[in-house]
Amino acid sequence: MAFSTQSDNDEVLSEINVTPLVDVMLVLLVVFIITAPLLTNAVQINLPKTATTAPAETPKPVTLSIDAEGQYFLDKVQIEGDDLEVILGGIKAANPDLTLHLQSDENVRYALVANAMVAIERSGITKVAVMTKTR
Repeated sequence: MAFSTQSDNDEVLSEINVTPLVDVMLVLLVVFIITAPLLTNAVQINLPKTATTAPAETPKPVTLSIDAEGQYFLDKVQIEGDDLEVILGGIKAANPDLTLHLQSDENVRYALVANAMVAIERSGITKVAVMTKTR
């Protein structure tokens, strides 16, 4: 909008009136504040009551440990590294939903951990968790 003043110079004064803009924004804010809680609780449901059931029993995971000397332990029982694939294959055959936890000492050689992971993969175990400590 251009306004002219009654002064001697013919300068045009242009200003934007922001009051209507602020009014509209405040009205929208109030509308959103009122309608937002109504949208989250749109459907009220009363769930039926049933008898409680026992949770599904999940098998305990098997833990494969490698100590600092490079010895393999399967659930705290020492095993030979050459027999690892055969033993894990037998355990997998007995329990198809087997979960294996792999943990090794931080000072163990990488080759020993890599060999264990190859044996785990060849035995068909797909659920493997590598255990670490948080800092």
